[in-house]
Amino acid sequence: MFTGIITDLGRVKCVVPGGDRRLEIATAYDTGSVAVGASIACSGACLTVVDKGPGWFAVTVSAETLSRTTLGRWTEGTPVNLERPVKAGDELGGHLVLGHVDGTAHVAAVAPEGDSLRIEFEAPPDLAPYIAAKGSVTLDGVSLTVNTVAGRRFRVNLIPHTRRVTTLGGLRAGDGVNLEIDAVARYVARLLGKE
Repeated sequence: MFTGIITDLGRVKCVVPGGDRRLEIATAYDTGSVAVGASIACSGACLTVVDKGPGWFAVTVSAETLSRTTLGRWTEGTPVNLERPVKAGDELGGHLVLGHVDGTAHVAAVAPEGDSLRIEFEAPPDLAPYIAAKGSVTLDGVSLTVNTVAGRRFRVNLIPHTRRVTTLGGLRAGDGVNLEIDAVARYVARLLGKE
């Protein structure tokens, strides 16, 4: 379980293709405190650490994850939002994030708004009904509040801090991001028989 508060901006160090894809990610985390088998959210996707060394860790990405996320487009040097799992007693600064990416959203427009950046996204048709104004959404692992919703499009604002410490500040129209809908919305829809 995660909170959507990014604690490191890593970078893809190496991509090793195969039946599954191995990614090595450079990080500022003290990898001595990261166990092999631990989970780390990598731009929103909860992945298992399979190897590590000083300043890097490796994960294996399955075909299912590659099909639902942007990870298949990652190359050496791609920046990655990183978050380690929350521990009991930690502050929940964002919202409850599972690290189970539902699909990808695409940037429709980017515009400055005061000191912030307003970004409009378009969600896939099957996920759009789960996004609500003033609700939470996770984009590339970042917990954000939805400002407005109109059909499949929704808007968020990035304050200067979020732009600096995550990959979202560099987004441009047409870019894809990993989208995780709010877990509460998912379960309410299931209980109402809409999923």
